Amino acid sequence: MKRQARKLVRNCSFLFVALNLAAVAAEPAAPRLYEMSTETGMPHMEENLRYAVAKERRCMSTHDLSSAFWMLRDVSLQDCKLVKASQEANAATYLLECSGGHGTTGDARWELAPERITGTLRVRLGGKNMTFYQRITARPVGDCG
Repeated sequence: MKRQARKLVRNCSFLFVALNLAAVAAEPAAPRLYEMSTETGMPHMEENLRYAVAKERRCMSTHDLSSAFWMLRDVSLQDCKLVKASQEANAATYLLECSGGHGTTGDARWELAPERITGTLRVRLGGKNMTFYQRITARPVGDCG
């Protein structure tokens, strides 16, 4: 009986440690202030309208990666969202899911490093031969205030 009790305690201890490690791994990193540069490219446009670059400072955590691309808030993509497909230690991949039945497809990939995070959203608008991308390069500059 003592042997079974020790085995039960050992198994419970192992389970407790495993659950705590899983909870820590699932928590998003604390928000940080980033200096962000967002490049938007639309290859089908005329030369002078093809690229746009915006700069801003924003607090973000890894939890915000699916909503970081401002183009997803545009009216033409209002029924689309990025859904996490995979997560690794230094990268995350998302698929663009749209509920409007218009055939728009896309994906996003983030490269995560301590000194910089870089994400690229690629979209093909359904029913048209139009594509665009947004690339965010963000450098941490401090803590959020």
